[in-house]
Amino acid sequence: MSAEAQGPTRGILDTSTVVLLQRLTDAGALPAEPLITAVTLAELAVGPLVASEEDERARRQAHLQQAEADFVPLPFDASAARAFGGVAASLRSAGRKAAARAYDAMIAATALANDLPIYTCNPNDFNGIDGLEVVAIPMPERSGR
Repeated sequence: MSAEAQGPTRGILDTSTVVLLQRLTDAGALPAEPLITAVTLAELAVGPLVASEEDERARRQAHLQQAEADFVPLPFDASAARAFGGVAASLRSAGRKAAARAYDAMIAATALANDLPIYTCNPNDFNGIDGLEVVAIPMPERSGR
């Protein structure tokens, strides 16, 4: 399949997609060059610290370490900070609170600042953000853990 048939060559995977990456069954649904943001690493870093069970803590730590090994994250820089203003305004206009979705809003701002689409298993997290291209990734079947 050509890159054009697959979709954009580059795109940002949001945190939900990074966490579910090993369970996704259709690699063709992802961009040829998947990227993540520093905000996703921050969100992943919280996971092991707030897990109440040791096995869950270990799973979350593994996700964080795998993401750190596999990706060089796009920074939340001055351009992303400026784009965040528009994201927050869009969310407010849509009746949503940016503070409640702070990680998602910052990931969206990074995508907008870099003119990249977001690939997510939770497309509703990005509803109401003007100018953001969101690509829905099918949610994988639940594993029988």
